[in-house]
Parts: sequence; C-alpha cells; structure tokens
Amino acid sequence: MTAPGRRSSTFTRLLRHGFTDPSAAERLLESDQLAPIRADPVLLEALGTTADPDLALLGLVRLVEAQGGHTAERELLDTLVAAKPLRDRLLGVLGASAALADHLARHPGDWQELVTYEPQDLHPGVAEFERGLAEADDPVSLRVAYRRCLLSIAARDVCGTTDLAQTAAELADLATASLRAALAIARDAAPGDAALCRLAVVAMGKCGGHELNYVSDVDVIFVGEAADGADEGKAIQAATRLAAHMMRICSETTVEGSIWPVDANLRPEGRNGPLVRTLSSHLAYYQRWAKTWEFQALLKARPVAGDLELGAEYVATLAPLVWHAAERENFVADVQKMRRRVVENIPVAEVDRELKLGPGGLRDVEFAVQLLQLVHGRADSTLRSGTTLDALKALAAGGYVGRADAVQLDDSYRFLRLMEHRIQLYRLRRTHLVPEDSADLRRIGRSLGLRVDPVVELKREWKRHRAVVRRLNEKLFYRPLLDAVAQLATGEARLSADAARERLVALGYADPAAALRHLEALASGVSRKAAIQRTLLPVLLGWFADSAEPDAGLLNFRKVSDALGKTPWYLRLLRDEGAAAENLARVLSAGRLAPDLLMRAPEAVALLGDGDGGGLEPRVRAHLEQEVLAAVGRAAGGEQAVTAARGVRRRELFRTAAADIVASYGTEETPVVADQGALVDQVGGAVSDLTAATLAGTLRAVVRDGWGDTLPTRFAVIAMGRFGGHELGYGSDADVLFVHEPREGVDEHEASRAANAVVSEMRRLLQVSSADPPLLIDADLRPEGKSGPLVRSLKSYEAYYRRWSLVWESQALLRAEFVAGDEGLGRRFIELVDPLRYPAEGLGEDAVREIRRLKARMESERMPRGADPTLHTKLGRGGLSDVEWTVQLFQLRHGWDEPGLRTTRTREALAAACAAGLVSGEDAAILDEAWVLATRVRNAVMLVRGRAGDTFPSDGRELAAVGRYLGYGPGHVGDMLDDYRRTTRRARAVVDELFYGA
Repeated sequence: MTAPGRRSSTFTRLLRHGFTDPSAAERLLESDQLAPIRADPVLLEALGTTADPDLALLGLVRLVEAQGGHTAERELLDTLVAAKPLRDRLLGVLGASAALADHLARHPGDWQELVTYEPQDLHPGVAEFERGLAEADDPVSLRVAYRRCLLSIAARDVCGTTDLAQTAAELADLATASLRAALAIARDAAPGDAALCRLAVVAMGKCGGHELNYVSDVDVIFVGEAADGADEGKAIQAATRLAAHMMRICSETTVEGSIWPVDANLRPEGRNGPLVRTLSSHLAYYQRWAKTWEFQALLKARPVAGDLELGAEYVATLAPLVWHAAERENFVADVQKMRRRVVENIPVAEVDRELKLGPGGLRDVEFAVQLLQLVHGRADSTLRSGTTLDALKALAAGGYVGRADAVQLDDSYRFLRLMEHRIQLYRLRRTHLVPEDSADLRRIGRSLGLRVDPVVELKREWKRHRAVVRRLNEKLFYRPLLDAVAQLATGEARLSADAARERLVALGYADPAAALRHLEALASGVSRKAAIQRTLLPVLLGWFADSAEPDAGLLNFRKVSDALGKTPWYLRLLRDEGAAAENLARVLSAGRLAPDLLMRAPEAVALLGDGDGGGLEPRVRAHLEQEVLAAVGRAAGGEQAVTAARGVRRRELFRTAAADIVASYGTEETPVVADQGALVDQVGGAVSDLTAATLAGTLRAVVRDGWGDTLPTRFAVIAMGRFGGHELGYGSDADVLFVHEPREGVDEHEASRAANAVVSEMRRLLQVSSADPPLLIDADLRPEGKSGPLVRSLKSYEAYYRRWSLVWESQALLRAEFVAGDEGLGRRFIELVDPLRYPAEGLGEDAVREIRRLKARMESERMPRGADPTLHTKLGRGGLSDVEWTVQLFQLRHGWDEPGLRTTRTREALAAACAAGLVSGEDAAILDEAWVLATRVRNAVMLVRGRAGDTFPSDGRELAAVGRYLGYGPGHVGDMLDDYRRTTRRARAVVDELFYGA
C-alpha cells in the first residue's frame, strides 16, 4: 500500500511511458478487465510507443469490456500479450484514433482483422478490399465493412508498415471498392434502370490521383450512354437515378455514420449542370466552354467503377484537350490566379493553421506540379501521372525540375500529408486545420516520431517544411530555365531548348528566344557573379511573370546587371537583403518610367534594399532642400549646380515611383496597400516636395551665378494648381507664379530686369537636355495669362487683383502656396490673395453662375477630339475636374466662415466640407473615391508609358499593365474599365447635384 502523499511506482512508470494523466491511467490498469495482464511489462512498453498512451489505454479497456464474455476477453488479452504484430497494430490504432476506438467498441470482433500478417495483407489492392466489402448489401453494412477495412489501413500506417504514398493509394483503392459496392447496391435496387444504361464513374481529385486522405470528399464525374437498343434520353435519366442513389449510399448519415461525401461538382457546369452526360456532351463542353482549371482537374481523371470501358474511353477522348490547355491565353496566370483566390478565401483567423490551402501548404505543391505537367506533358508522356509524388519524380527525371529541389519538395509534401492524415485519423473528420490544443499537437507530434518535446518539435518541423514549400514553389518552375542555358554537371538532366521556350511562352513571355539569350548572358559561366545570378533568377523570373511586361522586366534586369555587375555590393544586395530582389523585379517589369529613371543612374538600386540606403520611404521637404542646396553649393557654376539638383530629383523620383509600384503590387512580405487614397497622397506629396526643393536649388544657383549672394530684388516662387495642392503626378508640369519686391534703394526697372532674368535662366536650366528628366515650369495662371509678364512685383499683383481680378483667378488662387525664395515675401503674397480666394460672406450668385458657365464651357471645348468622355481622367464625366471644381466652389462660398476649407489640398477640403455639413458623408466618399481613382490612373499611365496621359492606353499590354498596377489580374481589363465608369458615373451624379444644383 502506498503511503499518503507519496506517488506509487506505477504512477511514476506511467509518467515515464508518456501518460499525461497517470492517475486516470492507474485506475484503468486496476480495472477488472485488465487484471490478467496488468503486471505484464510488455503492455506498458507497448502503450508508451503509441501516439497517445492515455487514449490507447482507454480504448483497450472499452474494447475488452465490449467482448461480452470471459472467453472472448481472454482470447483478446492473450493474443495481445503473445503477438507483437497485433499489439503494435491494435494499440497504435487506439492511440491515434478515437473514432476507430469507437468502431471497435461497437464491433468488438473486428480486432481479429489485425491479427493476420500475411504478405498479401501488407499491401492490399482493390481486389482485396472488394472481398472485404463483398457481404455488404445495404448502406449500414457497407459502412461497417468500410470501417473494418479502414482499420487495417490505419494499423499499417501508424506502425510504419506502409509509407505515406502507399497509405494514400490504399485509401484510394478502398474508395474505389466502396464506390463499386455502392453502385452494385443501387443497381440491385433498380434493375430496370441498370438494364437501360451504361454508367461510368470517373474518379477525380485525390481519389483519381490515387492519393486519398482518410476523410475527404471523393470527387467524381459520371458518364452515361444508352445500352443497346435503349432510348438515349431514358437511358441518361436512368443513369442519373443510379448515380444519385450511389452518392446517397456513400454520403448519407446512418446509425454507423457516413463513409464520405461523394462530390460531383467538378462536372461540366458544376452543380448547375446535369449529373450525368453522354461522352459526346462532355466533349462538346470541354471543346467550347471549359475553363483552364477544369483541364487542370482532368489531370487526375481515372475510371474506377461501373462501365470501366466507357470510363477509359472518356479519359482517352479528353486527354488531347488536357495536354493542349497550356496553349490557352493567360494559361499560367489563370492557374496562379486560382491559387491566389483559394488563399484569399481562407478566413483570416485560419490562414496560419491551414495545412492544405494556406501559403506553403499542400496545395502549393500540387498546383506547381500540375502546372509543369500541363506545360510539358503534351510532348512528354512520362509526365502524365495523376499522383503528385509520381509526377514530381518524373519531372525531376526529365530535367523539368532540379533533382535537389524535387527531393526537398517530396520530403516536405510527405511531412505535410502525414500531418494531415494524423489530424483526420483522430476523429475521422474532414479537416485541414492544425489544432491549437496542446494535447492534440502532442498526439500528432508523437505519431510522427517526435518524442522529446512533441509540441515544440512539431511546430518547428511544420514551420520548416512550410518555408521549404514557399521557397521552392516559384523556383520549381523557373530554375530549369537557367539550367537549359548554363553549364551542368555531367549526367544532370537538362531542360531542352524547345521545352524552355514552351515554358516561357506559357509564362507570358512574348519573345522566348530573346528571353533565353538574356538568361544565357546572365547565368552562363563559372564566375561568382554567374553563380549568384543562377540563385536569384529563378525567383526573379516568377516575379517578372507576375507582371504585364515579363519581357521588359528581364531585359531591364540584364541592363542593370550589365551596368552594375562588377560592383561588389549589387548582387550581394539582391542576394542578402530580402526585399531588394523582389522590389527590383516589380519595378523593372511595371512599365517604362521607373526603369528609365534607374538606367540613368543604376546605383539607385541601393534604395530598394532595407539597409542603409534610405529605403523607399519618401523624404521630407526640409531634408530634400538641404541636400539640393548643399549640392548646388559645391558646384562650380550654374549649369553644373542645376545638373546636380536635377540628379537629386531623378533619384528621388525613382524612389517615389518604386515605392508606389511596390505598394501597388505587394510583395511576399508586404501586402498590397489597401488605402489607395494614402498612396495617392504619398505620391503627390513626395513629387511636390521634390519639385519645391529642385526649384529652391535652381533659384539659389541662378542668383549665385549672376549676382553673387544677393539679388537686387526679393524673389519668391508661388506654387499653383496641383503643385500648390501637393498633388503633382509623375508627369506634371510645375504651375507657378513669380513675385518680386525691389530691395531698398534699388530702381524698380533694375529689379524687374533682374527678376525676369532669374525666371528665364531657371526655365532654361531646368529644360537643358541631359540624362535627367526636365522640369517644365508653367506660369500660365499669372494675371493676364500668357499675355501678361512672367514676373510681377507684389505691388503690381496688388493693383491687378484690386482692379481687374476675375472669378476664375480667385478660384486658381485657392491652390496658391509659397514654395521657394524669400519666405517673408511669399507670406505677404499669400496674405494679399487670401481675401480673393476666401471672400467675405462668400461668392455672390453672379460669381457662382460664372463659375458654372466656365465649367460647362470647358467640358464642351477642351475635351480632345475622339476621346471617350467616360474614360478621360481630367475632363471626363466624374473625373478630376468635376470633383475639384465642386470642392473649390465650397471653398469660395464658405472658406471665409469655415477654417477647415482654407487648404490647398482637394481631399482635405472635401473632408472639411463634409465635417461642416456642406456635403453628406456618402456623397463625400463618392467624390473622394472617384478623385483618387482618376489620380491613380494618371499615375499608372505615366509609370507604364513613360509619358503623361489623361486616358487609358489603347495598346493591350500597356492597358494590362495599368490594370495590374490598379490591382486587376490578367484578363480583367474589362472589369477595370467597367469599375472606372461606374465609379465616375456615381461621382458625376453628385457633381450635378452639388455643383450645378440639378
């Protein structure tokens, strides 16, 4: 007897053998049922090797209790102690599956199925399983027989007698036998229907691929034909009844539960299509209507039940269509889009637990393998396997996948599938979520041989294998392209030139021959540079292919590499800094502007890293101005100084464009920025600040070169239009006014000549032909427009505005903001114009009517001939002009009374109008959405084409690139245009009400 407060030796032994509740286990061992064997050390040793010793012991006690007599109990216990194969199998199952323990408790004689250990018992096939189900003649008995067969599969699995591939194949064979048995029951119930038709059951998905899970929907397609002499219509109706009955036999819940759902939704037209079709009807559908994913699904088609000859004819008839699917437009993009859609549909709370569908999960491996099969299977029949691991092995043997990559992927896929099997086996429930409970994780870890710290080890291994899959998923597709043009070790399989071109075309490369030349130039040879390129390019090629211009991306990468390849930091940056390589790929394949800016000074690649290069965060105006003025100060003359300022501008334009592209495309580590308005504000603010700093530097250079330290007149630059509103785009001119004020004792004419000379020289230097983009200065918003003087004194402005100012000039001055030169003079100018742009008591009705008249005239006269008014971002319906004039009318009418409206920024003023109750929240949101979208389109056009434009490009590739920037995948250009029209149409309705008073 154990003394109070002390633990028994049994308690300690139970802990040592892996029990988590030794007190409960000790009570179970003391039960009468286990009395004959409780002292046998073999029992504890065997229980300790199971996935969950507590669960195994409880299941054993229940099984002994269920034997129903002393003789049966003794037979079970004696065999358990004497026969190690039975002991390992039975306790292994009881420790891994509560559901199978329940089955044994209900059918206590079924443990006998685990006693035999003959060679044919080790690897049964369809025939053996059919014999195991032969006596089942109704749904209930079929379920019992199915679980009995499943018991033996699980026993071989948990004991390691079969590996993952063999277990999955056995589960598929058992499913085949079950479908045949269910169809036989359905035929027996309706012999008349059976006589009328031929019905083939074609397995799809994992069952068709001979790689089934413990609990999974069994995907099927039905093919029917009339029996000899039967009417086709009646035959198909009969076949449909048989098929539906067969599905119910397997799927419906009885007192013995269900087997698994039979899912026929992969059939033509899905659940909306007929359950059974003739072969000719199937063929007609796939020839005309099928989508890419439907051909991908057919990779796993395998006749399993019913009329096997008809099923084989179905597979043979559709095979040519399957192996030509890669020729379809946007083939790779369609497959990848389907994969992304699967991930996007996972609930956020479950993404990190999704074993099958999540990033780095099973579906990533399966999609990658199927993609390669579809691309190369047409020419290489050895790739046409429906089994993922067999197909991966064939791809490696043929050189379509690197051997080392295939080995790693095979290992990770097996681990993830084993996890999936162990999770499902516990309750025999269909799930792909990794449990959160530590007891569940412990059981899974121990079942996989992780015994030191099962939970920690399981999480670590799962994380490692997910990372391997994510890393190799893209590389798997692109690495062999390099091997096709590089020197390989003797005996290493190589992708043929034709296969490489085939793969590049599938990826969307318009000129595969040129792409191969670029790859050869980058990756050939034995230098360290070539070796690093061979490491980088597989991933880069995937990112290029994810753009609208993969050819341009690869060409631009070669140009940058040629320019920087000999610098020690370039390839090291791309290799070692995680963000740099993907950022570069996105930038080089997103259009012309960013690559053009980069080619003029390739060292700006350093900005794409996340180290000390400053990254892609926009710099504030003060820092920009400080750098520009310092560069100007070091220069020898005016032209050299402005060249230095323009160089800073070019680099910072690249930084801004690159940040915009990366945020719009998203990366593996950083999702697409959801707040499009924030992106617009960031670009507008960055380009405006950069323009202001460039003008400040240019002004300093011109004054220093012509007058030394002091100009005879105070001089200021006033930003107007989008510049003043901090809303400049990449291709925007700088709208400005120039104002001066003669210094004390300086003649007004001399001051005026000096001011005009400054303006002329600034405009000239900023447009001098060079490697840097010009900055055009537009002063057309000055008094009297193009007819008036370029620069006026403050007194002249005051006299003009007092006597001659028109309402449109007051409206233009809403955007006026000092940006460069004499700050005091700039402040006095703003004080001068404030009463004009925010008139006391607001605008009168005559002025309001004049503004409306001007707007209507602009709409009718300034729209370019032939332009689609529904797609013109500036002057079109619901575009920038509509929104801005509406907001500016609020400012002119209410700015005197509402301080929040006294801003040069459109979105800020709109938000202030909403806060003041001048516009409803809904209308404000509609106007803001349209303005942001139109601005994004203008930015996209400049990024893609390298020149400014106010409407969508007509070229198909350029239009697709604009769509990609805006978040629309391949084949969705029409959706983009429809969305733009819908958004701006709603905005125009608001403008008609708020601006025109309609």
